[in-house]
Amino acid sequence: MKYFKTSLLLVTVFFLTGSCTKAGGGGGGGNQGKTPSNLMITANVSVDGSGNVAFTAKADDAVSYAFEFGNGVVKTVATGITNYQYTLAGSNTYNVTVTASGSTGLTIKKTVPVTVNVLGGGGAQTLFWAEEFNVDGAPDATKWGYDIGTGSNGWGNNELQYYTSRPENVIVQNGVLKITAKKENYMGSAYTSTRLLSQNKFAFTYGRVEVRAKIPAGVGTWPAIWMLGSNIASVGWPACGELDIMEHRGSELNKIFGTLHYPGRSGGNADGNTKVISNATTEFHNYSMDWSATAIKIYVDDLLIHSVNNSAAIPFNHDFFFILNVAMGGGFAGPVDAAVTSATMEVDYVRVYK
Repeated sequence: MKYFKTSLLLVTVFFLTGSCTKAGGGGGGGNQGKTPSNLMITANVSVDGSGNVAFTAKADDAVSYAFEFGNGVVKTVATGITNYQYTLAGSNTYNVTVTASGSTGLTIKKTVPVTVNVLGGGGAQTLFWAEEFNVDGAPDATKWGYDIGTGSNGWGNNELQYYTSRPENVIVQNGVLKITAKKENYMGSAYTSTRLLSQNKFAFTYGRVEVRAKIPAGVGTWPAIWMLGSNIASVGWPACGELDIMEHRGSELNKIFGTLHYPGRSGGNADGNTKVISNATTEFHNYSMDWSATAIKIYVDDLLIHSVNNSAAIPFNHDFFFILNVAMGGGFAGPVDAAVTSATMEVDYVRVYK
């Protein structure tokens, strides 16, 4: 009996040892014991201010994905594909964490920042007006006009260019508006350029503005995407109000200005702020503004530059029109580098949502 018990114990130990070796050695176990790897996360943020984000997560050997959206909400999906709507108004960055799980419960985790801009408490806005610049040639005459001449007309800042409507200075090509400042003697000026405006063709009050553009380099260049109050002819500047969605001067490469001008806060005392970004002159970026009766917020690539509380005390509660231009020199841009012979701002689109 003693021999039998010892033999039985040996057999049992051998069986258990063999079983553990088989399970842990990977022989015939497939992917069941593997930890998920190579976790990748993409987040496509809607540009309409609705707060909607389309998430996709993918990892090797994963069978489910748990999304922590950075605001306390957690959702698990098998496919790794899900949509989520953020509702907190404004531009907010969330640290989104995804945990990918394997079939045996082994996991891998990754966190990515996601910046979401929500308008009006999270309600989606619809496209109200757009200029996509999809027709080659001169800009659409039903949407755009021109200021012609120099700053002596009353809207200059000691700039050096003469504004024209010539194709050498403004043209739509391959879905992009191109405004080009050129070094040339023209009508007594050392440079030419274009100042395109929607005055008397399109104006609006409140909404979200989005402009996708690539701006020129070169010391002394001054590209701008901005708006003026439609009542400027009757009340003058700065009483009409000015909304500068984007300004850049070549002497401070990649430094984007977002500014408001109004009585008491105009010229060098303007109400604004700046943001330094990368590749402003080599890549397209989104320049946008949220404008309501309570606030005006200016963004670059959905990152907030400047915010102002709106009220009846400042002139931003009536119609404004667009201006797109490239100036040379002047009080803001300073002296122009003699080596700068041409400078082009490219605009992919201008959109207004309400």
